[in-house]
Amino acid sequence: MKKYYSLCQEGSEATIHIYGDIVSWVWFESDVSSYTLSKELDGIDADAINVYINSYGGEVAEGLAIYNSLKRHKAKVRTVCDGFACSAASVVFMAGDERIMNPASLLMIHNAWTSAQGNSAALRKEADDLDAITQASVAAYLADVTISEDRLKELMDNETWISPVAAVEMGFATGIADEGTGLAPSQSARHAVMDLVLNRKPTAQITIDPDLIAEAVTKKLLQKVEQQETRKPIHFLNALSRGKE
Repeated sequence: MKKYYSLCQEGSEATIHIYGDIVSWVWFESDVSSYTLSKELDGIDADAINVYINSYGGEVAEGLAIYNSLKRHKAKVRTVCDGFACSAASVVFMAGDERIMNPASLLMIHNAWTSAQGNSAALRKEADDLDAITQASVAAYLADVTISEDRLKELMDNETWISPVAAVEMGFATGIADEGTGLAPSQSARHAVMDLVLNRKPTAQITIDPDLIAEAVTKKLLQKVEQQETRKPIHFLNALSRGKE
């Protein structure tokens, strides 16, 4: 019978498949709990761990514990969204030093929810508790995303499905898998160049030809000069010499 949750190691690399629900009590073969996974992680002496995810999520506490267990491990962690990484599973996805979306995959983020009963005071407290619980997931996302906390919370309020391209744009993912190999991340040159400009750790390997960049900048300046010559060439040329308009 196929196991939807599994962990195996070959040489210095370990592979984890989370293809089911994230729960505190394992009822089905596809379920995974933080207790089970953390015990197995403790026994792994590997340089790299690949975590493949296709899960609707599950319990917040379990997702956070798995996230922290993976972050704490000495190995380089690479998470890959094979289908859906929803709710608590999207938090687990964020544990990767490298976070890869497949072209046909989706993340989904939302606020913590529960069922409750009681008087008005108890229900108000339940709402406050849910806000605090949600904030723990917010912290996991904010460790890597490039959007503001307000924008992140807006997406969570709206229970947002996130495409691979949007995931890279907003920093949830570091790249999109190459459809040819299914392994190498691909990212637009624009994002990679922005990493270099902002002096961030590059999220993609790129080769930049300085001659091509110089040619493009020169062409742009010449176009600007031609446009300005009919209006205020002296001011523009003076601006070039002064470094300002």
